[in-house]
Amino acid sequence: MFNPFGHRYAVGLGTFLRWWKEELLRWVPLRWREFLGLSQDRLLLSRAGDQWRLQWQHATGVSEVAVLPMPLEAGALDAVLGRRLLGLPRWLLLPADGVLRRRIQLPAAAAERLRDVVGFEVDRLTPFTADAVRFDARVLEHRSDGQLDTELVVVPRAPFEQAVAALGEMSASLAGVDAVDAADQPLGVNLLPLALRRREINPERRWNLILAGIALLAMAAAAWQLLHNRRQAASDFTVQVEQRAPQAREVSVQRQRLQDMVEGAAFLQSARARRPTTFEVIDELSRRLPNNTYLEKLSITGDRLLMTGFSPEPSALVAKLEGSALLKSPALSGPLQPDLRAGMDRFSITAELAPAAPAAAGAADATGNR
Repeated sequence: MFNPFGHRYAVGLGTFLRWWKEELLRWVPLRWREFLGLSQDRLLLSRAGDQWRLQWQHATGVSEVAVLPMPLEAGALDAVLGRRLLGLPRWLLLPADGVLRRRIQLPAAAAERLRDVVGFEVDRLTPFTADAVRFDARVLEHRSDGQLDTELVVVPRAPFEQAVAALGEMSASLAGVDAVDAADQPLGVNLLPLALRRREINPERRWNLILAGIALLAMAAAAWQLLHNRRQAASDFTVQVEQRAPQAREVSVQRQRLQDMVEGAAFLQSARARRPTTFEVIDELSRRLPNNTYLEKLSITGDRLLMTGFSPEPSALVAKLEGSALLKSPALSGPLQPDLRAGMDRFSITAELAPAAPAAAGAADATGNR
């Protein structure tokens, strides 16, 4: 036996999916909902004396369409409906004084099978049995305490069938039967039994879905083409990089060579600035060597100086050179060789060049620049 109050606070999956669908559709523009066949529009038929009143219920309200005389014929109805309204589901509207409404509080879990749940309450809340009426229910409010404020809508079976039969052959095309409230607004229930409901299919919906599918395929193709173009551009760029790689490596090698040359020139310039120039060494020797001393050879290799020549007092030359600021560690190299023709001794003296003073180095640079 069905227990309408089982799972007191559980919300069914179907209820959640319906709520989720409705919330998503709120974000879809009306024109798109109509284009895709997802709108909730419907054609309302209500009896007004000996005439039928046609209304179009859409997202923004209810609009009047036409008034047709009784009996209602399919040809006359199709003639007044435009292409846009022809495929809408058709609903019969019952007057407010022909229905009985009762408010009920139910657990939130009852929302999953609301119609079945209120079916057990018909005998208690109305003077009719469930078999003698057509009924439905709607949710009025979701309360914070987990309860539902619902409304039971009941119509006796005999007047209900008379209202449906008044449509004649059009009754077979009904998607539902609703009722209006005191303000002549549809309640949003369906009193028509499930077995008698006809689901009206919009003839344009299939084409709309086909066009939507084509649009999605076109978007997918455009995205794929964009991705393909990006990949092709990346491949072409890789090829260009590989083609220019040797040239780039050659430029890098040349740049390194140039840098090495600049660094070498800077090193030579720095090394040259750290020692006295040849001119300064010759000037220093000319001032310190006596006039009776003659140089035969003078060579400078790196920081080492070697000079050979003739002097009557070779051993005294070392003492004269020791006070020089440009030379250090002067010493005789090898034995003295007497020269009878000149009356002098042949000598060889070695020395090391002393580092130049900063002022002298700057002067040397200025001289070299000139």
